[in-house]
Amino acid sequence: MTPLGDLIVSGGRGLVYGNRGCLHDKSGAIRRRYATKRWIACRLQFRDRRRTRLMAPGRYTELFFLDEATALAAGHRPCAECRRADYSRLTEIWSELHPGRLGADAIDDQLHTERLVANSGDRRLHELPYASLPDGTFVLHGGVPCLVLAEGLLPWSAGGYRKPQRRPAHGLATLITPPSLVAILQLDWAPLVPLLHPSATSGGTSH
Repeated sequence: MTPLGDLIVSGGRGLVYGNRGCLHDKSGAIRRRYATKRWIACRLQFRDRRRTRLMAPGRYTELFFLDEATALAAGHRPCAECRRADYSRLTEIWSELHPGRLGADAIDDQLHTERLVANSGDRRLHELPYASLPDGTFVLHGGVPCLVLAEGLLPWSAGGYRKPQRRPAHGLATLITPPSLVAILQLDWAPLVPLLHPSATSGGTSH
């Protein structure tokens, strides 16, 4: 999965597992972008559960993200079962930011309006000042999804982040990560799963 929430074919599985319902048909061909408003991000391993076959007919489509920052950008939030601690902390902060709008359904409804344009299914983008964006946010810069990290913008690839570019000090960014999740990151929410792929802090990949 890309930060824009698009499905791609890649040899790597990344660090985070995801689900947005059954997207494939009996032959394994992708037929839709999502099947539910409940877009979640999970652990790669949980209680020794293992599917004997990926993309089984009638079962949800297995999705994989480079890291948690990518999953958040795509509009996925932590699973309430396999990532209970992360989910609980996120909902605690959410209740402070959105009084009266509590529970998974309220969160999923809000995120759905922020990630997709109503009645079209197109990806919805937002604008915020570059200076206000916390680490872990994704922006569209020069047509490329980039991770905000300190003073840099790191171009995303399925295999890892590329060498950073200078982050603009002024002006508006084209924001990919839903604003409600940006607000969570601004309050220093630190998930237990890897927020960032190791390439984010190792100087980036060469490809």
